[in-house]
Amino acid sequence: MQKKKSRKNLLELLELNKPIGIGSLILSEDDIMEFAKANDPLEFHLNKKAAKESIFKGLVASGPQVFMTLHKTGWIPVFGHTVICGLEVNNWKFLLPVYAGQPVKGTATPTFIKINKEKKQAVVVWTYEFTNERAEVVQTLETVLLHKL
Repeated sequence: MQKKKSRKNLLELLELNKPIGIGSLILSEDDIMEFAKANDPLEFHLNKKAAKESIFKGLVASGPQVFMTLHKTGWIPVFGHTVICGLEVNNWKFLLPVYAGQPVKGTATPTFIKINKEKKQAVVVWTYEFTNERAEVVQTLETVLLHKL
């Protein structure tokens, strides 16, 4: 019989204002077009020729794609078991385009924690930052989540 893995509680997993790496990615042209077909069907995400003629001069990822991918693959496996619900998404900024083949890495930093010991819950403000291979910030956003302790 296999032992069930014990999961750490929220307060064991994070430290206020300490960035937590949530992984990196390199999106292929197919990744970009597949995501865009389902979620953001604009020409500069779907059509290489149109993308080349656009302000971007090439195929670019949909704004939410980087966050949604690294949130799913890097953040949820660590913190997902503590989430009760999401409360807000704020200040989502797409600062630089993300092109096919471009490395991007992400961090999530808990910038505010309000603990309610009676309810065994905490409100956490998470600030996400995504950077390219030149350490330029390509995207930032803030989420507010209700976590169980």
